[in-house]
Amino acid sequence: MIRGYAEEISKMYSDIRENEARLLKQRREKIQNDLPVVFNLEKKIAKLCIDLAVNSFKDIDDRENYLSNLKNEITNLRVKKSELLVANGYSQDYVSLQYKCNKCKDTGYIGSTKCSCYKQKLVKLYYKNSYHNSMLASNNFEHFNIDYYSTQRTNNDPRSPRKNMEDTIIPYVMDYLKNFPATKNNLLFYGSSGTGKTFLSNCIAKDLLDKGFLVIYRTSDDIIHDLKKVKFENDHNLENLLLNCDLLILDDLGTEQITDFSSTELFNLLNKKLLMNKKMLISSNYALEKLSRTYSERITSRLFGDFTLFKFYGDDIRIKTNLQRQKQ
Repeated sequence: MIRGYAEEISKMYSDIRENEARLLKQRREKIQNDLPVVFNLEKKIAKLCIDLAVNSFKDIDDRENYLSNLKNEITNLRVKKSELLVANGYSQDYVSLQYKCNKCKDTGYIGSTKCSCYKQKLVKLYYKNSYHNSMLASNNFEHFNIDYYSTQRTNNDPRSPRKNMEDTIIPYVMDYLKNFPATKNNLLFYGSSGTGKTFLSNCIAKDLLDKGFLVIYRTSDDIIHDLKKVKFENDHNLENLLLNCDLLILDDLGTEQITDFSSTELFNLLNKKLLMNKKMLISSNYALEKLSRTYSERITSRLFGDFTLFKFYGDDIRIKTNLQRQKQ
């Protein structure tokens, strides 16, 4: 799913440039028929620009004044051309290339650096092609319902499930999203199954994707599969996306098969991203004690020490919603 993105994005830019070249040709043909004087002005401007370039280094009398007069004449002709177009109902740049992105001129690169519009295209492409996309159609803040959380305290929890969401988790998440570019915080959602961890993770993903951030969603099984491809197939594009995305969401930690390979490579991924200050959101149905028993100390040390922890609890929302559907 991730392979070939660079080629697809390159084609997107190529298509944009080809389409604009075609449209420019049509626009210029229209002006040639309706307002040919514009091209007479363009020819005069072009000739003066050549004179300016040729005489810039020549030893001629009163060169500075001569060059200044040339520049003023070029400017006046350009203004006249723009005024003529606008007076006849056309935009000033009607007979010029019109870029979708003026920074990179629709190439995707500024020098050797990817333009910000490149990342936006990558986000849209990933979002469109991801199986996660269909899930986000329903798992988003528009469908978040606090009523699924009980107002009754149970067990030894310090507050009710609803209070936990209303007073702790949701306010933090809203602030996290508002300040996402500046924050360096990582999130760990843990607690029993069906309490909204994956749903809220998807809400966060949808919000950030819609804002143009690159969010990569993986289940714990997916991430181990990806790490094998990185390790044994040298898939550098995949590794780059996992490491450099704006947010990596790792869902259902603990459901993957625990092996020496998975433990080592999971630690390496966590460690690299923490060292690079690249944000993560991890969810698990395991309690902290079980996470400690399942994973090595160096993994749990990073999870508990470098992540902001949020415990989810309450009734199983999946069961509640399913029962409601059956009653309807």
